[in-house]
Order: sequence, then C-alpha cells, then structure tokens
Amino acid sequence: MKPVVIAVAITGSVPRKRDNPAVPITPAEQIESTHEAFEAGASLVHIHVRNDDETPSSSPERFAMVQEGVRKHCPGMIVQFSTGGRGRDPSQRGSSLYLRPDMASLSTGSVNFPTIIYENSAALVDELAGKMREFSIRPEIEIFDLSHIHGARRLIDQGLMHDSPHVQFVMGVKNAMPAQEHLLDLLLAETRRIIPKATWTAAGIGRNQSEVMRWVLNRGGDGVRTGLEDNVRITKDRLAQSNAELVRMAAALCAEFGMQVARPSEARVMLGLPS
Repeated sequence: MKPVVIAVAITGSVPRKRDNPAVPITPAEQIESTHEAFEAGASLVHIHVRNDDETPSSSPERFAMVQEGVRKHCPGMIVQFSTGGRGRDPSQRGSSLYLRPDMASLSTGSVNFPTIIYENSAALVDELAGKMREFSIRPEIEIFDLSHIHGARRLIDQGLMHDSPHVQFVMGVKNAMPAQEHLLDLLLAETRRIIPKATWTAAGIGRNQSEVMRWVLNRGGDGVRTGLEDNVRITKDRLAQSNAELVRMAAALCAEFGMQVARPSEARVMLGLPS
C-alpha cells in the first residue's frame, strides 16, 4: 500500500469565523486545530497567521508561536509556512523564514483571483526562493497556471532551488485554473517532462476538494490536501465541524483507493526532509 501525505491547510487568509466558526484564528486555536488534525491522520500542516481582527498577518512572532506549539504537540509533523500574498505586504512575505520551518509555499508567477491580482514578480520569487535555500527550507511550488511550472524550472536552472521540489496544482480558484480532470493530466505531464524528480499533489478549492483528491489518488500522487482554508463545508447544507473532520474524510478516500495514510516519519522520507 503506497503511503499518501495528508496536508491540512488549517486557516488560510480568506475564511472568517462568520463563514465557519471552526476556522482557527489565534495561535492557540491554530495549535489545537492542528493537533486534532494530526490525530486524525494529517502529517503536514500549512500555516497562515492572522491578526486578532482576522485579517492576514506576517507576524514572525505568531508564526513562531504556532510552530512551537505544533512541534510540541504533534511530534514529527511537517511544518509549512505560507509566503502567499493576499493581504500581506510583499516585503514581509518571507519575514518568518528565518524560523526554519520544514517547508514553505512558493508561487512562481502571478494570477488573477476573484478580487485581486495575486502578484508574484520575478524579483520577489527569486528573493523568496533564495531565502528558502539559505535556511534549508523545502519549497512547495504552487501552480496556478502552466507557465508557473516553467517558472519553477527557471529557479532550478539558476541554482535557487534543488531539482526535486514538491509541486502542488491549485484547481478551482475563480479566474485561475478550473478544476477539470484533463487539465490535471496536462499539468502533471508537463511537470514530469521538465521537473522529473518533483513530488506532487493537488488542491481543490471549495466544492472541488473531494473530487480533486480522487483524481490525485487515482494517479498515484504523493499527497492530498484538505482543510478549512480551501473548503469550509462538508455538503452544501452543512459546515465542517473542524479541520480534523476534513482530514478524516481524506483518510477515508485514501483507504477507498487502497492507499495508506503516511505517518510523519514516512511523509518526511517521501518529501526529502530530515527525520
């Protein structure tokens, strides 16, 4: 049985408690929610932090608090910081990387979002990639468009990133890459052609979450992603009770496809991280 890494994106920068009261905002809430998800089978946590008014934050202090709590209560769990740009000053998006999380997200190009342009200039991408290399952080390349795969290849060719990054295809964001199965095949084929050593996963946004996980598992992907950042509902009429509930659903899908949920030690080997 092939192990599959379950990543849980606990908070994000968009969902608010008015959307789902279970969205964890404070560091204490984030630590507790991550621990519940860890117990349910998640071996990687994707972390954003928020201000007390729920707006996105780049506070190194808050990132440090969450990381410390996760490492204390979730032994071996992979900690991944977001360097995403919604609501954050570009100059501060890499300000917490000195804390040396295991991984960090890295978008290699710009893309339209529903209300903003998610801007990732070449200079900013190079800066973030350089900091990740400096602090021995494994990047997760966020692919919103076919050209972003080639942006990752450029970083490899420039020596700013090793040749085996973890790649995540993000599908279902309005105005960006639609959640359509044939597009996943196209993205995966191009990644395998120009970054053959990459590990990969995909994230389905909103109602696309479970369907995209099925596509990934059917293709033998290295991981799946779930969590309240991407999807606050179980069904159209019922909110998710917690990140842990979404993780349990992901674990059930893994079993349905004859795959086992990776333990943290297995996930670290799969993603090339220290044990």
